[in-house]
Formats: sequence, C-alpha cells, structure tokens
Amino acid sequence: MSYNGPLHEMSQTTPTSYWNDSCSVEELKYAIERGAVGATSNPVIVLNVLKKEMYLWEDHIRQVIVDHPTWNETAVAWKIFEDVAVHGAKLLLPVFEREQRRRGRLSIQTDPANYRNPQAILQQAIHFASLLPNMQVKVPATKAGLAIVEEATYLGINLNVTVNFTVPQALAVGEAVERGLKRREAEGLDNSQMSPVNTMMVGRNDDWMKVLVKRDGYEVEPECLEWAGVACFKRAYAIYQERGYRCRLLSAAYRNFYHWTEFIGGDVSLTIPHEWQVKYNTSDVKVQPRMHVPVDEKIIQQLYRIPDFRRAYEPDGMTIEEFDSFGATVRTLRSFIEGWHNFVAVIRDFMLPNPDVK
Repeated sequence: MSYNGPLHEMSQTTPTSYWNDSCSVEELKYAIERGAVGATSNPVIVLNVLKKEMYLWEDHIRQVIVDHPTWNETAVAWKIFEDVAVHGAKLLLPVFEREQRRRGRLSIQTDPANYRNPQAILQQAIHFASLLPNMQVKVPATKAGLAIVEEATYLGINLNVTVNFTVPQALAVGEAVERGLKRREAEGLDNSQMSPVNTMMVGRNDDWMKVLVKRDGYEVEPECLEWAGVACFKRAYAIYQERGYRCRLLSAAYRNFYHWTEFIGGDVSLTIPHEWQVKYNTSDVKVQPRMHVPVDEKIIQQLYRIPDFRRAYEPDGMTIEEFDSFGATVRTLRSFIEGWHNFVAVIRDFMLPNPDVK
C-alpha cells in the first residue's frame, strides 16, 4: 500500500528526515509506512507505551518475574524497559539495512537519575549499544553526560545527546562528537556507520520561556513565545553547517506547526509524536523548505527581554558548568526521573499486587 502525505513528501523530496517519537508498535508502524527512518524512547514514552499496549506485554512481564525470582522491582523494570525498546528497534531493522545502516535506529535512554555520574552513564551506554546493531543511545547534555560523549563516540556508540535546549549545549555536543570521530579516524577505525545525533527539545525551550514570562512578568507578545525553540534550533544549525560538524541535529518536543514547517529543507531529523504526525499529514500545509529563512528580528528582540532566552540563543550564553541548572534542563530531568519511578511502580503492581483491590 502506498501512503501519501506531507511528511512522506518531505522525507522523499528534501534532506529532512523524521522519526517516530515513540516505540509503540502501532504508532511506529504508522510512521514507517509514511517514511519515518527512526524512533525514540525515554522513561515517559515507554511508560505510555506500556499503558497503551499492555496487552502485548503483561504475559512477558509476568514471565520475567518468574524467571528471575531474586530480582527486585528495579531490575525487572530495566529488563522490561530494554525489551520494549528492542522490540521497537526490530521493527526498524529493515529500514536500517535499506539505509546502509546509517538510519533506522531506535534511541534508548540511559537512567535519567545518573545525570551527575559520567561513569554510570557510559557503562549503561555501552550495555545498551550491545542490545542490537541499530540501537542509538541517549545521554543527557549535562556536565556529566557531555564528559563521556567523546569517549562513547570513540568506542563506536551511536549517541543521541538529549536534554538539550540551547545553542551552547548544541555546540558542546557537536565539538565532543567531532573529537570522538577524529580519534577513530586517527586509529583507522570505520566511521561509515556512525550516525550521531543531537536532540534539541524545541518545545520544552518554549515551555520554559512561557514559565518565565508568567513567573517574572516579562512583557513578550504571546505569539513570539512559540518561536524560542525554533530560533535556537536554526542558529545552532547554521553554526553546525559552518563548522562542518558531522553530528546531525534533531528536533523534539512538538508543540506547534512551526516545529515542523520551519525546519523543512534542513539536513536534520525531526522526532515527531504520533498525534502531531496525524495533524501534519491531514493538514493542507505545503512542503516548502524554510530552514534557511531566519526568524523575524522583531521576534528575536521580543524574546531578548527574557534573560534565559539570551543565554539559550547566544553561542557563549552559558558554560558547561551552567547547563545542569538551566530551568528547562531541571524541569526535563525531573519529568524523566518521575517517569522512571512511575514505570517502576507499574512493575511493582505485578510483583506485589495491591491486596486492598479485588
């Protein structure tokens, strides 16, 4: 069956590719049929997948519990987390082979609670990379996460550096990945199947600016707040192109149509939630390259009234030491850590069913 639509057209006629922002079987099949060449997961996403597709997983969860009688709920939860991600990655293996192993990967996220521990992040990244050849490993653009990006890349791990909202973070990622790739080249190692990406969570950038406007009373026209993430993404992309970074930018955390239309034509990837894919595919928006079109200077000037936008937009707006305390970083880490605890609670209900409930 042939599927048409704006996202399929974009993937076929421009350098811009897209991923499914979920490892749900149903959603991933929809996306692959329409041109998607990747997928992603995190604790919140996998929790939602379990809730939506529990009928696919409940027997497996019970079997893992039976097979490992000494495992605690956290160990069982990590096994299920891996299995859900691997299942999604297997659906992408035909894409992986068709794309000469450069695309067709599924991103799996390291423990968000380890955002301060570089060795723990690296150890888990090495393990996740071994699960399937098309696994892409998510590490955070925190100080500790960035400390292992070069080494992990050198080891041949295809990274997806996430929890990233700003131009300074994006540049730190691009530089660290490039160092890792150059070390591999210097030792004659093959980079032909290396496809590192750097996720900028454009919608969460917007969210943080809206929080600051409401909390601190900055006078910014509401429409301009929909452009903060777009502006940072476009600026980072221009610098990546200028410097020749081989790490590919990827946009995430969709909130509006700009998060799609403004990036068309760029040599980037877009990781799009299912509901937004449906909105885009059923819209009458024409696929027109706009990555090269700068954000209106009047919008930038409005956003400059927010000090944290200046920090996010300027290449030297923050130091690596300041990344962990940036508001969007803190909010996202809290969300991911909470999502993981909620995931473990689902497993707990299998291991220790509530006796108060029939």
